[in-house]
Amino acid sequence: MTAPQGASPARIGVLNVSDRASAGVYEDTPGKACVALLREWLETAFEVDYRVVPDEREVLESELRRMADQAGCCLIVTTGGTGPSARDVTPEATVAVCEKLLPGFGELMRAASLAFVPTAILSRQTAGIRGRTLIVNLPGRPKAIRENLQAVFPAIPYCIDLIGGPRLETREAVMRAFRPKV
Repeated sequence: MTAPQGASPARIGVLNVSDRASAGVYEDTPGKACVALLREWLETAFEVDYRVVPDEREVLESELRRMADQAGCCLIVTTGGTGPSARDVTPEATVAVCEKLLPGFGELMRAASLAFVPTAILSRQTAGIRGRTLIVNLPGRPKAIRENLQAVFPAIPYCIDLIGGPRLETREAVMRAFRPKV
């Protein structure tokens, strides 16, 4: 993976939201699974801005703002914190920092998950835009991360094009992105 000559690599934020992983109680497998998928699917060179944070809304909002505004991530994917429990606040933090919401992402991810588990209707994933950054909430289990991200990823590179981000190219053999023909 290389960036075009003279261009810096794209930056992608991966934010695992987990009280236990942030406290070191268990390994951060969701965040690592997410990075592995991005490396598998993207041909474009990119740097990862990686963090593990507790399920604290203020911390999440601050980290999402930092990744978008200071670190310049074109894409931020969160893992975890999308369920119905009292500590699950990732969607609320995402909505608070976004200028535009993209509810179709959550709708498609829930529909894709329903093929595997009836409890998919309990998930509250969402997506939105902050400046030139697309933020996508994913569930917290590696298998569900793959299923959900696989459903929406074909639209992600074009969305990033539309908001003025860097052009992300996929490895067509494993992930085909959609872009309208000009």
